[in-house]
Amino acid sequence: MIIALPDLSAVDALGARIAQRLRAGDVVALTGGLGAGKTTLARAIIRSLGYSDEVPSPTFTIIETYDPPAVSMPLVHADFYRLKDPAEADEIGLDDYRSGAALLAEWPDHAGGFAHERACLSITLENADDGRMAIAGYGVDWLNRTL
Repeated sequence: MIIALPDLSAVDALGARIAQRLRAGDVVALTGGLGAGKTTLARAIIRSLGYSDEVPSPTFTIIETYDPPAVSMPLVHADFYRLKDPAEADEIGLDDYRSGAALLAEWPDHAGGFAHERACLSITLENADDGRMAIAGYGVDWLNRTL
């Protein structure tokens, strides 16, 4: 599915739709080049889950966690850009962070990828002539939760 994102309000609306459908155990895998809008979309999802403070980019921390009551469900926001080997995701305890939470994963390929998981929503963000576009791919568990 291709979703046009001509402006920031469209990104916010997509983030809200994803947040409404998100469940514990889900992965939202965000891919795209530098500046494609991965962090912007992740922030829109986090805000739509009720977080009202500034949402930091996990570029340097790699993982940021959000727990109720600050958000409506436990959430992990990870930016795997700095990982040099997928095994590093295990070394930082990714599975422990994911337990009972949803995962927003930027640069998922650096952590070995998640598209093979049933509960993975894959979103590729690309620049287009009139803004950006999101290309969504659905794992089996997302088939009845299309955007």
